[in-house]
Amino acid sequence: FNDEFWLVAREDDPIVSDTVTRGIRVQVRSVFVPERSAPREQHFFFAYHVRISNEGAETAQLLSRHWVITNADGDVQEVRGPGVIGETPVLAPGTS
Repeated sequence: FNDEFWLVAREDDPIVSDTVTRGIRVQVRSVFVPERSAPREQHFFFAYHVRISNEGAETAQLLSRHWVITNADGDVQEVRGPGVIGETPVLAPGTS
């Protein structure tokens, strides 16, 4: 992804996934991107806006990611790797 696709998710779009583990909240919004899709060829492109918030009492650092993405047909894609978009952000308590 590049920045232009991260901007398609708006604050008022519904959150499709929201979970908290050991004080770290991960919220995900998915947005259909028609300019990158070709419905006649059954190709549908979605962008994801991921917000990670530290609701705990200690500073935390994102070192790796593991996303499990399931489409409407039940097909599962797993994404694993270091950091996220090439970064390993440090989150103080109360920051996102």
